[in-house]
Amino acid sequence: MRMINIGYGNMVSADRIVTVISPESAPIKRFIQEAKDDGRAIDATYGRKTRAVLVMDSGHVVLSSLITDTLAARINENGGSDDHE
Repeated sequence: MRMINIGYGNMVSADRIVTVISPESAPIKRFIQEAKDDGRAIDATYGRKTRAVLVMDSGHVVLSSLITDTLAARINENGGSDDHE
C-alpha cells in the first residue's frame, strides 16, 4: 500500500484515490458541501485555501491545500514500482 503526502504530514492511500479534482466549479463546491453535511468530508487544509479535492473509493472527500498537479505528480511518482508485490 502506497501512502501519498497530501500536505502538512497528512497521508492517504494512493490505491484508494478515485480522482483528484479542482474545487473551483460550482458543482464541485456543492459536492464538497454535501460531503460536509453528511460527515464524509475530511479537511486536511489546516485552515488554508482548498486547492484540491480527493474523492476516495469509500465515498469520503479529502480536502487538500496542495494543487492538483502536485498531488498527481506524487501519485504517479512510483506508478510502476508496486507491480512485483
